[in-house]
Amino acid sequence: MRSEKQKMLAGELYRADDPELLRDHAAIRAWMDRYNSASGLSGAERHALLRDGLGHVGAHVVVRPPFHCDYGYNIRLGDGVFLNFGCVLLDSILIDIGAGTQIGPAVQIYGADHPRDPAQRRAGLEFGQPVKIGANVWIGGGAIITPGVTVGDDAIIGAGAVVTRDVPAGLTVAGNPARRIGG
Repeated sequence: MRSEKQKMLAGELYRADDPELLRDHAAIRAWMDRYNSASGLSGAERHALLRDGLGHVGAHVVVRPPFHCDYGYNIRLGDGVFLNFGCVLLDSILIDIGAGTQIGPAVQIYGADHPRDPAQRRAGLEFGQPVKIGANVWIGGGAIITPGVTVGDDAIIGAGAVVTRDVPAGLTVAGNPARRIGG
């Protein structure tokens, strides 16, 4: 029988109140407390702290606190990724952000999702859908990326956009729901 964590990582229905997942969540909350309150650290010290909490952190990554996530170990940040103040990544499943991507303040990226069936929600079941953001993407402040979305390389997401569908490489989208803008 598969553990709830194994189900979560596979994108299957799982129970988030499982003791193993509660321990993992408590551990990342303690890490976030350290990370978000650590002032006066050198760039190398802050980078080392990021590597302690997240699944993969490339070279020259900057994540400005406060930063919030569910587990940390499902987050992959490529070289040179920049996350501005107040970002939230709900990483019950993989959130992969490509090299050189710049993310504005208060951006929310959701891998976590909930069943549409009310009986499953009442039973406390959840699931996740991976989010993939390509290289050299620019995401404006306050944007929301919903579960299962892929954003192609060099795309631009306008400030405040709600991205509910995949965004092809090089495309600029804005609005709620996000739609193509410009040529």
